[in-house]
Amino acid sequence: MQTCRHELLDRTLIWNENHLRHALREFETHHNGHRPHQAMDQATPLRAVPEPITDPDQIAHLDIRRRDRLGGTIHEYQHAA
Repeated sequence: MQTCRHELLDRTLIWNENHLRHALREFETHHNGHRPHQAMDQATPLRAVPEPITDPDQIAHLDIRRRDRLGGTIHEYQHAA
């Protein structure tokens, strides 16, 4: 709950109950499906830890994409396929 408050609610002006429910759903999806958790060895609750990239050539040519959620309040990063 504290994470939700610090990362979302302290930074967002909530207009009404529908807006609050939408923001909380988006945050829950991000928190459980994308955001790394230190206690889980940087995994997310709904996904396993990806295999590390060790090939220097592959590391040099990574294509990282950013997806903004909730109007840019939350950022998600992933490798482009």
